[in-house]
Amino acid sequence: MSAQTASVTHAGQSETTVHSSLDFEIYRTRVEPIFLKLREGGVRCYDCHSVLTTRLRLEPLSPGQSSWDKEQSRRNFKVVSGLVTPSDPLKSRLLLHPLAQKAGGDPSHTGGKFWASQNDPEWKMIATWVRNSSPMPPAARDSGDSNSTDNFKIFKSTVQPIFLKERPGHARCYGCHIMSNRTFHLEPLIPGNANWTDEQSQHNFQNVLQQIVPGNPAASRLLTHPLAPESGGEAFHSGGRQFNSQDDPDWLVIADWVRRMGAGAVPTSASDPKTLIYVTNSAGNTVDVIDAATNQVVQMIRGIELPHGVIFSPDGTRVYISNESESVLDVVDRKSGEIVQKVPLSARPNNLAITKDGKRVLVGIRAEPGSLDVIDTTTLRKVKSIPVDGSVHNVFVTPDGKYAVSGSLEHKAATVIDLATEQVVWEVKFDSPVRPMAFETNADGSTRRIFVQLSSLNGFAVVDFAQHVEVARVKLPDQPGGFGAAEGRLATPSHGIGIAPDGKSLWVNSTLANAVFKYSLPELALIGYAALPVVHPLENTPTGSVPEWITFTPDSKLVYISNSAAGSVSAIDTDTLKEVARIRVGEVPKRINTQVVH
Repeated sequence: MSAQTASVTHAGQSETTVHSSLDFEIYRTRVEPIFLKLREGGVRCYDCHSVLTTRLRLEPLSPGQSSWDKEQSRRNFKVVSGLVTPSDPLKSRLLLHPLAQKAGGDPSHTGGKFWASQNDPEWKMIATWVRNSSPMPPAARDSGDSNSTDNFKIFKSTVQPIFLKERPGHARCYGCHIMSNRTFHLEPLIPGNANWTDEQSQHNFQNVLQQIVPGNPAASRLLTHPLAPESGGEAFHSGGRQFNSQDDPDWLVIADWVRRMGAGAVPTSASDPKTLIYVTNSAGNTVDVIDAATNQVVQMIRGIELPHGVIFSPDGTRVYISNESESVLDVVDRKSGEIVQKVPLSARPNNLAITKDGKRVLVGIRAEPGSLDVIDTTTLRKVKSIPVDGSVHNVFVTPDGKYAVSGSLEHKAATVIDLATEQVVWEVKFDSPVRPMAFETNADGSTRRIFVQLSSLNGFAVVDFAQHVEVARVKLPDQPGGFGAAEGRLATPSHGIGIAPDGKSLWVNSTLANAVFKYSLPELALIGYAALPVVHPLENTPTGSVPEWITFTPDSKLVYISNSAAGSVSAIDTDTLKEVARIRVGEVPKRINTQVVH
């Protein structure tokens, strides 16, 4: 997709920023309703394109609504504009993909070919809308992020050579894609030349832009079409599996370029907050950053092998990540994603937390006799280790900022530390290893209850914070069920727990159910559950996604679940309990956290 044809209008933004003359009002009143029209078999475009990560990604409808509001339509308009070449319907993917091939459409469309010819009234109406627009003028095109000189230079020097590369056992991409009938078309080399001219490279660049979604490699056909299906690629590519995995060096080169293309492509005002979801890939060396507005990966932090926990400075400039492989705290610049400092720790770390004032990072040390390393965020040095009962797996700071609470697997204890004195003030012992926790507050903001997950419990324990004792246990329903055994996770039936920011609901993952359950607060009445993705190993029974951690958008409308076995993150509507997006991330994603950037 070319950003020169894409609209970048957002709510509150002037329509003069739209990069073409596509008419928004015509789009909203005549084009957009087509996506909600029932097709043969009772299926709408919306049914797939609001859930699946495709190039045409539509906003989920608000509960109880049968159409989009104006703000949602503007976001849809931005996406749809990226599938259009202004003034040229026959180069617009929006018109070619659902059109029968014999009528000039693309070879295939998983949603079916519902326009048999270019005389279809819908096709003609959209074509007129496209035809009546005009391309962005050259001056504006040169300033557009995805068509900038720098992006072209990177394409020419790093991406384009891959199309000429001889890969063992494969024909070159060039050999097939110089054919005129290819959707992705490369310029034929001039006889005697081993590379393209600048003018030919510009043509290749424009054609490649039609095959990508800037900022989103997972939705870019250039990357998914030649990728092996088991690694997230499409079912078939007539050129074979050029990339066996997303770790292929060439795949990573293209993915980095696509991701950079999206950086800054959607301007936001300084006062417009952005919600980012960070997920650490525990078996990899990356941390993925998801923009909650688009549910796309917009940044990848690299170079941290075995990343564990992730937290943020209150001003949003720093990201702190515990690094198991080097036993350090990595300090990352949020904007660039670059590691700016490594702070040595006393031993191998697990999870971490930050004090409410942002002055101290507390890192749980997974080694006996047990401690929390205290990092001064001004000097970026370890200034103290607080002894606790047993090696630390997780550590949290209570919402009021007064206490830290650590959990130990080996010692089966939750230990409470007064952050004013940095001394242990009380602890609770359990009969099983302690795993994630969530904290409920009183009306004055003080801590009321801790909900604690335990290794052997498909549910959670309830601790009264004032009384310092466990007062109840809540077992999750037996159904749905049937998961956990094949995945080898019966000893950890429930992992991942969180309270929505509005304080009205508690969310609890279940590996045995392959689902997340929702409970009301303070009653702890079961409201329902949301099913999580199943994994389809070849020639085996489908298994669960092994959910690990939970985080929310600040408005409590979406909950995000890391699916460690599926290599994905599920975004779930907290009202409808339906998955609205599934975002592919790295290897074994676990800890997940939300940052709001102003």
